[in-house]
Order: sequence, then structure tokens, then C-alpha cells
Amino acid sequence: MHIADIRKDYRLQTLDEAGVAADPIQQFGIWWQEALQSEIVEVNAMTLATANEQGVPSARIVLLKGYDERGFVFFSNYESKKAGDLQVNPMASLVFFWKELERQVRISGRVEKVTELESDQYFQSRPEGSRIGAWASPQSTVISSRQVIEEKVEALQASFAGKEIPRPLHWGGYRVVPSSIEFWQGRSSRLHDRIQYTLQSDDNWVIERLAP
Repeated sequence: MHIADIRKDYRLQTLDEAGVAADPIQQFGIWWQEALQSEIVEVNAMTLATANEQGVPSARIVLLKGYDERGFVFFSNYESKKAGDLQVNPMASLVFFWKELERQVRISGRVEKVTELESDQYFQSRPEGSRIGAWASPQSTVISSRQVIEEKVEALQASFAGKEIPRPLHWGGYRVVPSSIEFWQGRSSRLHDRIQYTLQSDDNWVIERLAP
């Protein structure tokens, strides 16, 4: 089969302006619960797109760790490639693709760090191996071999044995504060339903349909 011949016709559901919530966070919550109930593997996986000061884009998969009316939260190394991009250009986009439901959610907005308390609380909820890993990995930097990381992990395990593992200052959370959220429902013949919420200067959301 040629790559160009790979296609799927979407037919599961529809999406209409009259059937969505007035607030996009509420609408996300509705879709989030439906995604959870569908038992999607790593339902919280999302693409995070950033850009550096030259406007060169970069994208990777990260995990959603919380959301509310303030925005969408993920955690990372503050010295990573994504952190460097956000330092000079604090705008980002997120994309969820829930293929089992034939749905996408696209979120764009400015990015801010969460509070130290939020970062501390989440860090302490992580498995011990993940907490050690946050200390061991100089994320996004070139290393000579995997052995470099394995040796650091071994040394840190010995150092922290029987002790509480504190959050390293170079690790913590980010919140994407949305200014635009689009809900995409796959439809037959690529005539998809796309409903976009755009935040206005008065903090109200405008709901519009986009052409597929």
C-alpha cells in the first residue's frame, strides 16, 4: 500500500455550535471524561509545540498533569530545549488526538510557570524512580552514552537512600493559559466539524465554526 492510499473515513459523531458548552474548559471537561471512559492508552498525552527566538518550531509529546479554568499544566526540566524556547517566546500550542473518538483538541496561549508549591506537591507524588530521574538527567543536552545517566542514577540512589528526595530547582511545572481552543470532530469525506473558542478582551469567549 502506498502512503497516499492510507486513509480512514470518520463517522462516529458530530459536533454543533448549539451542542457545546459556553466555556471551553467546561467543554474540554466533557470530552475529557468521554476520553477517560473510552480507556484510551495515555489519554493525557499531548503534543506541545514551541518556537525559539528565530521562530523555529519544535514539537514533542508531553503529559497533561492537570487542568482548570486557569489553564493546562505539564511538568519538565527548566533547562530543557522546550524551557529555552519558552524563556524567549512564552507562547505554545497543545494538541490532543484521541483517535478512538475521532477527535482532536487544539489549545494555544501564553505559558507561565506554576507556583513552587504546585511543583513541590506534584514532584512528591511521582514514583521514586521518576524523582531520581529528574535529578539525573541534564535534559536535551548531548551526552556521550547512556552509561552517563545510569551512573548518575546509581550515585543518586545511594545518596538519597532512606531520605526524602527534594524537588530540584531546575524542575517544575508550566501552565498553558489558553486564548484559543478548537474542538475537532472527524466527519465523513474530510468534512470535519471544527468549533473554535476565542478569548476576547473582556474575558468572554466567542464561539465560531471553522471550515474543515
